Amino acid sequence: MRPAGTQRGVTQKEVWNQKPEVGMSFARADGETPTETEVPVLMKVLIGVDPHKASLAVAAIDEATGELLERASFPQDRAGLRSLERWAKRFSERRWAVENAGGLGRYLAGRLAAADESVVDVPPKLSARVRVLSSGNARKNDGLDALATALAASRNGRLAAVDPEATSEVLRLLSERREDLVAEHTRALNRLHALLRDLLPGGVAGKLSADRAARLLRGIRPQSSSSRIRRRLASEVLRDIRTLDRKIAELNGRIEAEVEASGSTLPEIFGVGPILAAKIIGTG
Repeated sequence: MRPAGTQRGVTQKEVWNQKPEVGMSFARADGETPTETEVPVLMKVLIGVDPHKASLAVAAIDEATGELLERASFPQDRAGLRSLERWAKRFSERRWAVENAGGLGRYLAGRLAAADESVVDVPPKLSARVRVLSSGNARKNDGLDALATALAASRNGRLAAVDPEATSEVLRLLSERREDLVAEHTRALNRLHALLRDLLPGGVAGKLSADRAARLLRGIRPQSSSSRIRRRLASEVLRDIRTLDRKIAELNGRIEAEVEASGSTLPEIFGVGPILAAKIIGTG
């Protein structure tokens, strides 16, 4: 194995040397003429990716033998992603394995899948297990993690493929949006409770809905400037709650339609409605 020269955007690079064959492409990712140590590949290549907030560690292996071909690292930004994509073009027959494609690797995995690249999601526990078995080292290391991710994917044909247009992704997005709206609705109701507590003797007991709050506010006749401000603020919060009620109801309808279109049988289970079914499908 002979080291190649340093490439922009790459902090570490290892190339397995082999003699070129007829028909091999000699294109370099940066557009320059390849050096004698840079060898193109026609073999099927699996690129493992270990994503971080600021960087992406990658390792390319020969799928047939599991041998390491190259290792590299790129910034986790637009320029870094473009460099990664140029770097990967040297492998004409390639697919990707992204660790935690539903977390830190979500953006990259979705971008690659949208570009018709073949991408699978590798659970962090699986790549960690391969790292320990392959190296005997349980400590995390970017280069080793990317290699372990690639090896894990090469040995497991049942990993989930990344599809940005999948029904599960749509339901995940809708479910997360609904959770945000419901949390905001709860905070608004708590604020309204606090304001009414200072406007009514003993506050409001029991469940507080928008309609009930509206009836209570109509009966309040504030006598001081602070009470008038509280009542005005309570009316504003009430308007926010009504807006959130409408948004949540509309979103419930969209989720129900998507679950029905998915053909899932989850809603047939007693106690599982469209909202819970969407959450299960979206996080499954």
